[in-house]
Amino acid sequence: MQLFLDSANLSEIREAASWGVLGGVTTNPTLVAREGGDFPRLLAEICRLVHGPVSAEVMGTEAAEMVREARELASVGSQVVIKVPMTSEGLKSVIQLQALGIRSNVTLVFSFNQALLAARAGADYISPFIGRLDDQGADGAALVAEICGFFRSAGLESRIIAASIRNPLHVVQVARAGAHVATVPFAVLRQMFVHPLTDLGIARFQADWNRVPEKKKN
Repeated sequence: MQLFLDSANLSEIREAASWGVLGGVTTNPTLVAREGGDFPRLLAEICRLVHGPVSAEVMGTEAAEMVREARELASVGSQVVIKVPMTSEGLKSVIQLQALGIRSNVTLVFSFNQALLAARAGADYISPFIGRLDDQGADGAALVAEICGFFRSAGLESRIIAASIRNPLHVVQVARAGAHVATVPFAVLRQMFVHPLTDLGIARFQADWNRVPEKKKN
């Protein structure tokens, strides 16, 4: 399973890229609004920092608007994947983007039926939001497992991006469920490094090393 960073913050993206674990980046209007400034310019900067796919969302409500926006965003670089909403107009745009050679990511998916429709329309990526489902008392990771299991058996090629990841446990759950990608906030990605036994081991090794006579250190 690949790890994408769910962020539009250049400092976060630069730091995560330096760890060597980053497979791509996803953005959304909320994340972009936090950063301010010109979105195409920000998108270009993100593409310079990341070698993998970079998802950028369109805001139109009709397919024609979505495709027009998508063409502008896709002109930033070949890495750009266009996020469209899980609506009938969104799926119309997926078909048109496919004809233009522009990859798509159908977002705001909350059910198996929605994922199936997106896959049949030809979406390159599909993003079920597990955290928001959990907030409503549903089991987001179980939905990812259901989608991934069926897609494998049916030979559907859309890649599943588990989104709305809230904690490191979510990452474990969607990896076990068979997700192709987990897109995680910077704070969660950083938490994945942490284990108290690792911290204890480092402290113990340092304490032991500090007791070694200086001549033996050399």
